[in-house]
Amino acid sequence: MSLSLISVPSFSQKVMLEGTVQNASDKSALPGAMVTIQKANEQKVTNGVMTDGYGEFKFEQLAAGQYALKISYLGFKPVSKTLDLENSAIDLGSIVLQEETNDLAEVKVVGQVSAGEQKGDTTQFNASAFKTAADATAQELIQKLPGVTMEDGKIQAQGEDVQQILIDGKPYFGTDVATALQNLPADVIASVQVFDKKSDKAEMSGFNDNEQLKTINIVTKPNRRKGQFGKATAGYGTDQRYLTGASVNIFNEDRRVTITGLSNNINTMNFSADQSSQEENKPRNGIINTNSLGLNYSDMWTKKIEVSGSYFYTKRRNFSVQSKFQDFVSPADSGRFYNESSQRIEQENLHRANLRIEYKINDNNRILIRPNLTVQQTDDFSSFTGRTENENSALNQTENTSNSDNNSLNISNMLLYSHRFRKLGRSFTFRLNTGYSTNDNENFRLADIAYFREPDRSNTLNQFTRFDRKGYFWETEFSFTEPIGKNGRVELEHERGNRVDDSDRRLFDYDELAGNYSFLNEGLSNTFKSQYLTEETDLSYQYQTEKVRIEFSGEYQRASLDNDQVFPDAFELNRTFSNVLPSARFEYRFSKSRNIEIDYRTWTNAPSINQLQNVLDVSNPLYVRTGNPNLVQSVQNRIRGRYRSQNPEKSRTFFGMVEASIVPDYIGTSTITARSPLALTEVDTLETGSQLSLPVNLDGYWTIRAFFNYGQPVDFIKSKISFNGFANHTRLPSLIDSLTNNTFTTNFRLGASLSSNVSESLDFQVSTRSGYNIVRRSLRNTQDNFFNQSSRLRLNWIFWKGFVYRTDLIHQVNTGLSAGFNTNYMIWNMSIGKKVFANQRGEISLNVFDLLKQNISIRRNVTDIFVEDVQSNVLQQYFMLTFTYNLRHFSGGASEKDFDK
Repeated sequence: MSLSLISVPSFSQKVMLEGTVQNASDKSALPGAMVTIQKANEQKVTNGVMTDGYGEFKFEQLAAGQYALKISYLGFKPVSKTLDLENSAIDLGSIVLQEETNDLAEVKVVGQVSAGEQKGDTTQFNASAFKTAADATAQELIQKLPGVTMEDGKIQAQGEDVQQILIDGKPYFGTDVATALQNLPADVIASVQVFDKKSDKAEMSGFNDNEQLKTINIVTKPNRRKGQFGKATAGYGTDQRYLTGASVNIFNEDRRVTITGLSNNINTMNFSADQSSQEENKPRNGIINTNSLGLNYSDMWTKKIEVSGSYFYTKRRNFSVQSKFQDFVSPADSGRFYNESSQRIEQENLHRANLRIEYKINDNNRILIRPNLTVQQTDDFSSFTGRTENENSALNQTENTSNSDNNSLNISNMLLYSHRFRKLGRSFTFRLNTGYSTNDNENFRLADIAYFREPDRSNTLNQFTRFDRKGYFWETEFSFTEPIGKNGRVELEHERGNRVDDSDRRLFDYDELAGNYSFLNEGLSNTFKSQYLTEETDLSYQYQTEKVRIEFSGEYQRASLDNDQVFPDAFELNRTFSNVLPSARFEYRFSKSRNIEIDYRTWTNAPSINQLQNVLDVSNPLYVRTGNPNLVQSVQNRIRGRYRSQNPEKSRTFFGMVEASIVPDYIGTSTITARSPLALTEVDTLETGSQLSLPVNLDGYWTIRAFFNYGQPVDFIKSKISFNGFANHTRLPSLIDSLTNNTFTTNFRLGASLSSNVSESLDFQVSTRSGYNIVRRSLRNTQDNFFNQSSRLRLNWIFWKGFVYRTDLIHQVNTGLSAGFNTNYMIWNMSIGKKVFANQRGEISLNVFDLLKQNISIRRNVTDIFVEDVQSNVLQQYFMLTFTYNLRHFSGGASEKDFDK
């Protein structure tokens, strides 16, 4: 698996060049080494790749002639070779690199360390150019890189969410980016590579299918690939708050094992030693106890078989208290609002496992297997009181308690086989996706409902629900690629798949005489089976030169939706859909660091089993929900333009994006408010003031949004400053009391951040983000405006004799919310600590969370029928004494003194 940097196909040419890069001292592979090649009479690079997990590289589309080959790897002396290529395949065999050695007496500082360089589609940063504390995590380092930001708790690179972390080209904790970055220390990192990783199929076939993941590949220091390193923390505080956790990495060249463990009651979801920080992995809502154990493994079983996988077990308890206020938008509901207060205790046991096995049979044949398993068991106890009122008086009220037990199982697997023919550019790929899932739920519910204007209709519901659901899916795909002309390639692809869902929901009312739940309520029960069979044929053409890439694709899709309902009423629905789904893509490279992309895509969205199932959900009798078996698939049309300008040498970066979507037959919501009692079944009634909602297909949905991010260094304080902005405008159609309502939502956001690069002893980040939101509805011709701003200061300072001061200050401003919700607050967390032991690997610290006692959680939700403000309980102030130890032991007994050699 080579990570392509520059791909310039010339499919009519026959020359292939390959080889393996190794460490001269022990002949171990060097994954992530830069291999570039250029024609002898040209100054620019013709092509470039990074070596894969085996240290191998391959160029398949070179013209005959003389070339200069260069191989470089951080910490090693570069190697250059002159080659005379003819029309044949050339295997260079093993190319060894010698480690660099420096005589410290002769070292002279002549300038700043280069921040990075651009190699085709890959941006590589030198980790030593960015200052972090000795015990910093990979996440703290990566957030300092140009073009990398933290948005809504997710790492973004070049304006897109990072979806995968690799270490030396190998998967690390699957797609769990947060866990991967928080369990790897920054001081083992040599360089960081940011690129768009192609899909497994595209990497095997060589035909770009535009299914890409924004990926960060972390290249570790060569002398840090054999040893044990990690971190452990234990702490206890006021109000019986506690934390204990550890992360240990055991690396032995290709074999890499990471073990993580965590137990705490301070809302920390993943292990992190810095408890003075309000990190994104610490949810604001509720009081959460977490016990977890994780394992990540990767190894080369043989030279041809690479294996990686991870397993997590989590036991979690969340106690949450909420209050919410809803203001309705329908003209008939003007002046009506809903208040609710609730408590919930949720206990979860979760097992997650994934595995990746890649078998490289030979140079032309590969097999990839990727199974996934999730097992979840949840106990949920909740109670709430909801009350609907208008300006004059109360309409109705419900007091509701429920206790449920839920068990679910999800198994899936992908099998991928790829064959490359002797003719360059010709390939065959077969893919098989399968999956199976079950869900078993039992729920007891007791509800007292009062209708103040019709007291005689007030009643009590005592019910038991058993819900069994199972389903499976399969999908096969065959594809064939063929070169067309000098720079073109065509792919013919055929897919066939089926998704089957079988759901059985039985609701039983309590029988007072029998003393048990024996009375089947057929009106609120449902047995439903759905099948969604699709068949697709796709023809694609790609044309690519060094500067231009053009692609056209046309897909014919035929889908059939079969719904079969047994009761409460026998019902069958059979529908067939035929669609032609075009797509196009254009990319132009102004230079190796500037490019523009424009792409247009169409795809279909099938309704889910929850949306199709015609069964009444009366868990809140004031808000009844049901499905709609008459739903049809929707077709999404999206056009997007992206512009990137990256100068890693000067640490300047700009990214801009504009995107628009139109969705005919959008699956929206129809809501009906009962003005008088409305019969739902023979025994169930929607009482006055209560609401019934169901999904319906509606036309008129569209959205347009734009985003930009710009960053550059600030030399006078050795920091990185970045600016970002976001704008979005959406038209959301819905039905309210059978009348069409369009909700127009406009959001503006502007942010800035300053991140230090001063020294290993001083690390700070200052950021602020402001958002202004406008919501307008056509039905009532009303408009709601609200503003929020969040500012943050983080500071880590190591000073006199190993003392450490950390502070994390968050200030939140909210205006325009409902009465009682316009609360501004400041959360101040800090700690003071002392490094201990001769090598300062240990630290004792005193931490305080929410020093000012102002921690709250408020959010606004906007829907087509109401505007809702929600306030939740949060973790209150506590003090904690912690001890942290950093494990560092590498082959040869490396110490921290020679850690950066």
